[in-house]
Amino acid sequence: MAAPRFVERLNEQIAHEFAASQQYIANAIYYDGQTLPRLAAFFYAQAVEERNHAMMMVQYLLDADAKVTVPGVQAPETEFADAVAPVALALEQERRVSDQIATLMGLARDEGDYLSEQFVQWFLKEQVEEVATMSSLLAVVQRSIENPMLAEDYLAREHAAAEGADPTAPTAAGGAL
Repeated sequence: MAAPRFVERLNEQIAHEFAASQQYIANAIYYDGQTLPRLAAFFYAQAVEERNHAMMMVQYLLDADAKVTVPGVQAPETEFADAVAPVALALEQERRVSDQIATLMGLARDEGDYLSEQFVQWFLKEQVEEVATMSSLLAVVQRSIENPMLAEDYLAREHAAAEGADPTAPTAAGGAL
């Protein structure tokens, strides 16, 4: 059984993951409206990934016979000053999530909840990748502010092939639909 404090914080993290998914949908819609289809597709895919992270956490709590709460989330930011702003917001969000996941890890460790600690390890690895990806994308979008098609070209080159599923990823509730 997962430690009660860990269960409480993981339920809070589920809310953060769903909020991140909503924010990424808002980012994608902004880029769709700017006729930047690769940036839009990138953020639509990120939205699905964040939703699936929440569902992985849900499945863990179900498997641990712990209470799962389905949180409401605050409305995402939908107005952006320019093409850089959504990526800058995404990087800030990924850094915040990294801190939240690290806190979860520390809590599991402090509670002697080794199963939950093991579960969280995958998310730590994932956050390193997410921050690196957003950092690189932000640098590219900042350099190409006068010609956002350069960012589109970057995504076509660097993110063209869809990555396969990570076999080490936790199972998501609902089968990662």
